[in-house]
Amino acid sequence: MANQEMIKEMHQAGVHVGRQKSSTDPKMKPFIFGLKSNLQIIDLEKSAEKLSVALDLLRKIAQGGGKIIFVGTKPAARKTVEEAAKRCGQPYVTLRWLGGTLTNFSTISKRINYLKDLERKKETGELKKYTKKEQLTLERKLAELTEQLGGLKNLDKLPDAVFVADVKENEIVVKEAKIKKIPVVGMINTNANPTTIEYPIPANTNAASSIKYLVNKIAEAILSSAAAAEEPEATAAGKKA
Repeated sequence: MANQEMIKEMHQAGVHVGRQKSSTDPKMKPFIFGLKSNLQIIDLEKSAEKLSVALDLLRKIAQGGGKIIFVGTKPAARKTVEEAAKRCGQPYVTLRWLGGTLTNFSTISKRINYLKDLERKKETGELKKYTKKEQLTLERKLAELTEQLGGLKNLDKLPDAVFVADVKENEIVVKEAKIKKIPVVGMINTNANPTTIEYPIPANTNAASSIKYLVNKIAEAILSSAAAAEEPEATAAGKKA
């Protein structure tokens, strides 16, 4: 039996509101409770069950010090996803996903390192040794790379999992993760195929309140697990001291 308190919270956040009946993906039918005003109503009991399974995975990854990329490129998701990822110390993408971020990670890594180098040069004043024209070019490059890769600066290896705030919106992310055998946790509305990812969470992917509720649940699980993993280390260090 799913957690009734969680179901109540989901309902209040509007997680249950799906898309129009005409756009329903046939494979989402097991997760649909009914129809209201031509909108599919998501079965929150099943959503809560799927969320619990996904949180278990993310907790294990966080306990092991793993990385989870947060992806939320829809306007309704961007702010929430960025804030949650920063709170957890996890990488994130909230604008455009660069093709090859996962499948061509060696090239992306070089660009991330270049971004970090430009930041360092700016902070230390090293950019001043260049001509004004060169400084302007480098400043523009820094701004461009920050927009593209600023959320991935702490990603020094392929992630252990990816979270997407809308599976249909981020199909390229899902495809790249599948190629690299990286598990995907994703919010999935009634117009998408839940079998494309390992950990689908049936949910309203349009409402900011729905996205915020689920993203914050994920962030809380990661934070609590990371903190729990640090406690034994701190205790061990204290005993040695």
